[in-house]
Amino acid sequence: MAVVSNQSGLIVPAPSAATNDIRSIKPPVEIPNSWIWLWWVLGALVLVVAAIALWPWLQRKLFQPAPVPIIPPHVRAKNKLREALSLISDPKLFCIAVSDALRVYLEERFDFRAPERTTEEFLLDLQQTTLLLPEQKESLSAFLQECDLVKFARFEPNEGELRRLHDAALRLIDETQYDRIQPDATATPPEATTPANA
Repeated sequence: MAVVSNQSGLIVPAPSAATNDIRSIKPPVEIPNSWIWLWWVLGALVLVVAAIALWPWLQRKLFQPAPVPIIPPHVRAKNKLREALSLISDPKLFCIAVSDALRVYLEERFDFRAPERTTEEFLLDLQQTTLLLPEQKESLSAFLQECDLVKFARFEPNEGELRRLHDAALRLIDETQYDRIQPDATATPPEATTPANA
């Protein structure tokens, strides 16, 4: 560095040397990484594989409709019979609602084709089934014939008779809503035990 002394004896840098000798600091030079693209590609592949693996689980969780509760046939039939009571002032509509509720119940419970058949056709098939007891078949036959008198023969029963029909339908549903327990012919009855002190 070139220096000069002035008249007072101080040493100062020469004017041309001061501007050319010291320069400002340059910013750091970034060294390019030739493998950075590989890390970006691997990261993207991991995300794609994770999304594909999680898609079925997400689809089940997010897009599956809420399960619909299964209502047993006897509960649906009893609800329909309860609704039919609001029609008790009109015997024909009441009997249509009550007999339809019972016919649909029998179809759902025992796979009878009750709603599509006439009463005579249904009763003929009913006599050949073993799913109902003889007294239940007889009660059902009387019930359907009484409903047909009101629906087709313009018979007008009083409210007491209509409630009796309603009760007969409820009783048949109550008796048949569960499977009958069949006695096991191979089972031996338990032996009577006698006390040891006897």
